[in-house]
Amino acid sequence: MVPRTPHARRAPRALRTTALAAATALALSLGLTNTAAAQRDSARPGDIVTSSPTSFHPLPGQPTHTRAWHVEYRSTTAEGAPNVVSGTVIVPDDGRTGPRPLVTYAVGTVGIADQCAPSAGFPKGTTAEANLVQLLTARGWAVAVTDYEGLGTPGEHTYTVGRAEGQAVLDAARAAQRLPGAVAAGVTADSPVGIMGYSQGGQASGWAAELHAAYAPELKVKGTAAGGVPADLLKVADFNDGNVGAGLILMAAVGQDAAFPELDLAKYLNDKGRYYVGFVKKHCVAIDAIAGAFKKISDVTVRNPLHEADWQRRLRSSDLGTRKPDAPVFLYHGTLDELIPYGVGKRLRADWCGRGAGVRWSAVPLGEHVAGAVAGAVPAADWLAARFAGAPDGGNCG
Repeated sequence: MVPRTPHARRAPRALRTTALAAATALALSLGLTNTAAAQRDSARPGDIVTSSPTSFHPLPGQPTHTRAWHVEYRSTTAEGAPNVVSGTVIVPDDGRTGPRPLVTYAVGTVGIADQCAPSAGFPKGTTAEANLVQLLTARGWAVAVTDYEGLGTPGEHTYTVGRAEGQAVLDAARAAQRLPGAVAAGVTADSPVGIMGYSQGGQASGWAAELHAAYAPELKVKGTAAGGVPADLLKVADFNDGNVGAGLILMAAVGQDAAFPELDLAKYLNDKGRYYVGFVKKHCVAIDAIAGAFKKISDVTVRNPLHEADWQRRLRSSDLGTRKPDAPVFLYHGTLDELIPYGVGKRLRADWCGRGAGVRWSAVPLGEHVAGAVAGAVPAADWLAARFAGAPDGGNCG
């Protein structure tokens, strides 16, 4: 018999203690995960899951005389399942307590990596559209900015998936109206609501406008301002194949695949395609756009997924213009837009007008994509101000 030393006698107890600790930690982890999932699944769309103070700066260190909160709120996937989306609620620090207007703002393409989320950049003054958001807070309006599904929260960003984006935009407004600090500053259920966004944000805003009556009818939406809208993803993809916006096609494919895994993007990619997918998942739009510029779909695939019936069906499910927005729309588009064809914007106008919507169409002469965003921002905000003031607008469809 081998003598049992004091160390040998202690070893089994240490192992048992370690095993017990590991099992306890696992049980607690599973319990917390299950609790969080249960809270998410039982919450109403727009209910706040977490909130914490943050700050809003258009440029590094620039004061804005606002209060801001980072929120995570319950929303809904494109397939109708509950999810959690993050965002930022910003309220002017002006002492106002009565109902103030609320704009739920959808940003344009920032990238599909978590560090690209608007809420990640606001405290540092690095979010690209923060200056446009400041135009709204300077009017005394509160602003809710969604990060969209999977951008800043677990999972992949469902980039260009219209229904998921539109629901996230509407639920951001609901979250703002349920955030105690914002409620105390006049963001209430009686607040008139505007929807605003450009590019990807224009798609999200358009979807929010179309979904409002069915998904969030309690929101007092007075109007939607949407610009540079990619209303037909297949036409936009065809336009950008081999052109300056080619990188956006691959990002959109990743986003669609994230929402609809049965599409199985991986089986269409060649080695170069796999490399670029990994690349865009780690970087933000400025770098992604440069890396992907002028590439063709055939450069990164063994077979073009956009020629397949299942991909076409899913992309068509994000088309805009199939439902009538129940509040007026201000729709604007640069005539020289190099990313979203001007004709796509005109077609959306015709489709909404044909369904009886009140559409105020505004072309931005000689405007390319970024110029359209800048030139259209103030007219869009002025138009929303008139809707908040109760002025009617039947549009200019005739």
